[in-house]
Amino acid sequence: MALRTIRLQGDPVLEKKCKEVKEITPKIEELIDDMLETMYEANGVGLAAPQVGVLKRLVVIDIGEGPVIMINPEILETSGEQTGDEGCLSLPGKAGCVTRPNYVKARAFDENMEEYIIEGEELMARAICHELDHLDGHMYTEKVEGQIHDVTYEEEDE
Repeated sequence: MALRTIRLQGDPVLEKKCKEVKEITPKIEELIDDMLETMYEANGVGLAAPQVGVLKRLVVIDIGEGPVIMINPEILETSGEQTGDEGCLSLPGKAGCVTRPNYVKARAFDENMEEYIIEGEELMARAICHELDHLDGHMYTEKVEGQIHDVTYEEEDE
């Protein structure tokens, strides 16, 4: 496993539509492992392949309940809405207020290319929508209501 460089807003790769993953190859397996390691190292809750410069329909998410790997994901259903601050590893230190569905049902394939359905509410719903936007070349900054602002993180006492 290796840390990958996270592409920052303004990088043209973040504006491109990603291609479907046709099969699990050793390169895709390595990409999944590297994306998880990169996401955890950056203290993120999600990471999409284009954020590490790979135009594949692949995202990883972990909202604190263990890693979720989504290959070729698509949203089937949404309901409700939630509005709150949202950030992105491709725009570090910034956040903006975004309205997203409060419930999302999506179909995806896991790392064994087995299809599954995932349902999420609140943070998971927000993470799924946010990461899937990346696969079509969109960032949350397109949806921000008001201004993007600086985020400061307090250091935890050890």
